[in-house]
Amino acid sequence: MASSEEFKKIIESGSKEEKIGSLELETNTKDPKILNLIISELDDKDIEVRGEAFSTLMLNENDISDVLIENLKNQSKNIRGYSALILANRNDRKAITTIAELTSDESSMVRSCAVGALGHMKAVQACLAIRKCLEDSNLEVKKSAIKSAIDIGDKTLLEKLDELSKENDPEIEKLLVLAKNNL
Repeated sequence: MASSEEFKKIIESGSKEEKIGSLELETNTKDPKILNLIISELDDKDIEVRGEAFSTLMLNENDISDVLIENLKNQSKNIRGYSALILANRNDRKAITTIAELTSDESSMVRSCAVGALGHMKAVQACLAIRKCLEDSNLEVKKSAIKSAIDIGDKTLLEKLDELSKENDPEIEKLLVLAKNNL
């Protein structure tokens, strides 16, 4: 584990390998400065660095919820979306309300991540946000919303099946069959 200044220097100007090596060593940090630097790497140009940052945050057994929730309002769509997914995978239920707000985000990627996160957490209290995403203009958001509606057991999805089947998308068709069989 490096000091926050050493870690910052590597994150800002290190090679891909140096960044990944440093991230691997920070899975137990509680330091908010280091946590925010790790979170900033969710927006790195290199997918491997982003993946390592994601893993580092997922493996952290400390209560890092507040820092992740704070980053749901970050300017970067990658940081907002991936933070929602990390919170969901950590089953951090205190983030549900803030994640539900992201279903109205300007970025379709963030909306898709948010609605998927809500389904993953089986956030029944967010069913209105999930239902709203069933009518999203973006196909990926709709797919995530269908899966989430199935995950939370929202039977109102059945009322929309005919409308959703008009999308003529093979993935949506599979999800609709899953909905018919599970709801």
